[in-house]
Amino acid sequence: MKKILLIIPLFAAALGAYAQDDAQKAAAEAAAAIAEAPQAQAPEPKPVYWTKSLLTNINFAQTQLRDWAAGGNNNVTLTSYIDANANYAKGKMLWNNRLQIDYGFLYSSDKPIIQKVKDRVYFESKWGYETPIKHLNYSANFDFKTQINENYDYKAPTGLPEGATATTKDWRDARSLKSGFLSPAYSSLGIGLLWTPKPWVSVNVSPLTGGFVIVRNEDLRKAYGMELRKLSDVEQAAYDQAVADKEPVGQYFRTSRFELGAQVKTDFNFTINDKLKYTTQLVLFSNYLKNPQNLRVNWDNKVFWKLAKFFTLTFTTNMIYDDTVLITNDKHPEGFRTVQLKEFVEVGFSYTLTSKK
Repeated sequence: MKKILLIIPLFAAALGAYAQDDAQKAAAEAAAAIAEAPQAQAPEPKPVYWTKSLLTNINFAQTQLRDWAAGGNNNVTLTSYIDANANYAKGKMLWNNRLQIDYGFLYSSDKPIIQKVKDRVYFESKWGYETPIKHLNYSANFDFKTQINENYDYKAPTGLPEGATATTKDWRDARSLKSGFLSPAYSSLGIGLLWTPKPWVSVNVSPLTGGFVIVRNEDLRKAYGMELRKLSDVEQAAYDQAVADKEPVGQYFRTSRFELGAQVKTDFNFTINDKLKYTTQLVLFSNYLKNPQNLRVNWDNKVFWKLAKFFTLTFTTNMIYDDTVLITNDKHPEGFRTVQLKEFVEVGFSYTLTSKK
């Protein structure tokens, strides 16, 4: 009996050891099977070819005077700016698109009217394809520039009764039209080479550039260099009489002018730090068809200084020289050629949206 009692625990121990070895063997086989099983591959991220951004900027300024000995006028200024970019890059090809819109107005207590101070629409599209030379691309460049609505020069009304105050109608009757939608508008398409030695600089040389200057409003055609259309004898006599009588003659001029020439466009985009950014663009154009030695110059500069998360100080200059454009004033009613310059210093709200990579 004692032998039987001794054998039972020994048998139980042996059985437990065998079961444990069996479990370890099964676990090892399961681990080996898991290791040999094909691993699930994480899906590769889809390539992103488009990058997009939208900068919006709104600026407001007010001047309020009360019993101010030095004088002045109460005024309110509101301006806005949009800069939208959509750029595509895949392999050796790139396609960059940019739309800029400036618009703003001023109200001053000395004139019972709202005056426009900024109005500019500028779209440019640039296509490039790599050449065997590093940083050099074959290119095609399209530009279009105009404004949204009419812009006037407001002169003080004359001929009012003594002691009378000029009304809104009097100011509107005395104003002179300076520009309008498609008056003028500039469009061009150039074929050439694009050089991008650094990410922040590009130089586009287009020795073959064709385009149109459009002036839809007949009152502005002469001022923007439109040519006389082919006139019949009757029309020629009417034109000569209108000139002699100093009457409007815009209806006798062409609506558009074709230009064929060479264009050089240089862009710099400096990001000095996370708060300060400077961009500049210089465009030179020579018209092969008429006075090629007289370059048309457009030079734009913009400085963004981020004052706080959503507030910026903006300094902008636009310079134009175009020998086909005549500037008129009281001293030069027939017009003269000169450099046109516009500048703004503004503080306002700014917000930027960018596409996710």
